[in-house]
Amino acid sequence: MTTLDCLSPTQSARVLGVRGADGLTQRLLEMGLIEGTNVEVVRLAPLGDPMELRLHGYHLSVRKSEAARVEVEPCV
Repeated sequence: MTTLDCLSPTQSARVLGVRGADGLTQRLLEMGLIEGTNVEVVRLAPLGDPMELRLHGYHLSVRKSEAARVEVEPCV
């Protein structure tokens, strides 16, 4: 198990959960980062933050600090 911020571009993973119990956690869940969701890292910004993700047929950009809350299982 790892966190979303540790993945490299083109890597895919399955979301295991989101850590925390605050407004940011709720917002990440509302944006689709729910347990069982497959997510792919499309690319990183030039300085490495934010990262662009593909999930549920759309693209989403999140800060690395936000991605660090999302626990994932990399796909092989």
